[in-house]
Amino acid sequence: MAYDPNNVFARILRGELPKFQIYEDDLTLSFLDIMPATDGHTLVIPKEAAETLFDCSPDVVAATIRTTQKVAAAVKKAISCPGLMLVQLNGAEAGQSIPHLHFHILPRAHGLDMKLHGRTMADPKTLAPIADRIRAAL
Repeated sequence: MAYDPNNVFARILRGELPKFQIYEDDLTLSFLDIMPATDGHTLVIPKEAAETLFDCSPDVVAATIRTTQKVAAAVKKAISCPGLMLVQLNGAEAGQSIPHLHFHILPRAHGLDMKLHGRTMADPKTLAPIADRIRAAL
């Protein structure tokens, strides 16, 4: 399947859609998921146009993992969660809903129920302070 340059993340990268940005460097971008499964649900994407892990250049995959590690540490600190779940899906058959490579950082705690991802839009008023806390923890 060819990369869709009009997918949501490509549009975010071009500045066409708003985001609650956490971190950015030359190769990657991180922001809060606006349909979070948990409070603090954060995404990390490469700036390279790549649908899956297998479509991305090795150097950019490495940069994306480095950013994921850095941002995940900040999420853990800011949310004060004992654990984190990292999720990365490849292809619609695996559950990938946006055809741009991305990593989910999900704060976890024993007994914490996760909402179904992509079902409910979070109130921007609740996302802004979470983004502020995570950025401060970087």
